[in-house]
Amino acid sequence: MNKLLTIAFFFFSIVSISAQRTAAKRLIMWFDAEANFARFSTPDSIRFYVQKTKDCGFTDIVLDVKPISGEVLYNSKLTKRMTEHKGFQLKDTFNYVGIFIETAHQLGMKIHANVNVFSEGHNYFDKGTVYTTHPEWASVQNAPEGLTIITKQKTKYAAMVNPANPDVQAHELAILRELMTKFPNFDGIVLDRCRYDGIQSDFSDKSKLDFEKYLGQRIAHFPDDIFCWKKDSLGKNTLRTEGVHFKKWIEWRAFVIHDFVKKARKTVKKLNPKIEFAIYTGAWYPLYYEVGVNWAGKEYDPSQNAAYQKWATPQYRKAGYQDLLDFYMAGNYYETVTRKELAAQNAATVQTESGQTAAKAYWYSVEGSNDLVREILGKNRPYVGSLYVEQYQDPQTFKRAVQMNIEKSGSLMVFDIVHIIQKGWWESLKEAMKNN
Repeated sequence: MNKLLTIAFFFFSIVSISAQRTAAKRLIMWFDAEANFARFSTPDSIRFYVQKTKDCGFTDIVLDVKPISGEVLYNSKLTKRMTEHKGFQLKDTFNYVGIFIETAHQLGMKIHANVNVFSEGHNYFDKGTVYTTHPEWASVQNAPEGLTIITKQKTKYAAMVNPANPDVQAHELAILRELMTKFPNFDGIVLDRCRYDGIQSDFSDKSKLDFEKYLGQRIAHFPDDIFCWKKDSLGKNTLRTEGVHFKKWIEWRAFVIHDFVKKARKTVKKLNPKIEFAIYTGAWYPLYYEVGVNWAGKEYDPSQNAAYQKWATPQYRKAGYQDLLDFYMAGNYYETVTRKELAAQNAATVQTESGQTAAKAYWYSVEGSNDLVREILGKNRPYVGSLYVEQYQDPQTFKRAVQMNIEKSGSLMVFDIVHIIQKGWWESLKEAMKNN
């Protein structure tokens, strides 16, 4: 009898675990603020598209409430409300966020607020915080042409700021507090662009002093002791050459981001312990050190991997922030779906940091990218495989990419609803999701 009870209990446990895994599946649609600004200017339109998202099989939506300009989609005491984009005017009395929350919850969906953390301006329109109240926050770039303010680099649309600046951090944390206080019914908070702009940032005097403190010594030649640019065969400054402090600089930046994420989590959990705290990043871990982010767990040590020893110190692993997250979205943003298809593309190359061309690694595919994320995170850490719809030219390839993300990660995030609408791919998306 006891043996039968043991077997029954074991079977019940397996079923329960399986049910929990099924229940934990996240199917997320992203709603970008700028791309959909005019479209979601009425309650009817919001309700129509949230309903279509629900009918397609999605369980969650991510609502962009702080776009790259640093403005927000609600009345704020901390920053300007976004009421105009590309000539379209939105009334500041329109309860944009409230209608989204109400509609999602009426349909039994979760809704998460997305905040573009360290972006405070739009370079294409010369608007935002760094163009008005805080130009001193703008990132200083170590560009081939010399030290340059990011607002002067018009090829970059996001005018990002210095994450190590305490005034910047205080502002971003205040935004989170205000957002959660005004809208306590959000199910989650998502941090996007919680990073440096790129390998070129930030080389301000503030960053130099902070890094010297971290390093415990003065830097003799700044920024060259971090890296400098040298001429290629055509005489152009395109070859990045690392200096003596390059690896420690990479380590320090990763800790800057880690420590801010820790503060952000503490801030939102203090206001609502049950709220889900999440981050979205690109999945390309071998290159993601360039933006100052280690999205791995602390148990993963990239310095033990020969491929990463050029930039990873033994201390770098301690800047991994995966344990601070309730869930994580990895952007598997590649046109090629399978590793086999990528291998068949004999001409598929990528530009390396030294200006040379090399064959694309396996992770330049949706399948391979998911495999890399699983390798970095280990088998027991869940994540949400994500894709960028605009990369796909035909619905069949898109469907296979959707299915690959769900198969590999058990979940899905689609960026962005605007592309589904413009391409008319609702049925293709629904078909891709229904059997997964």
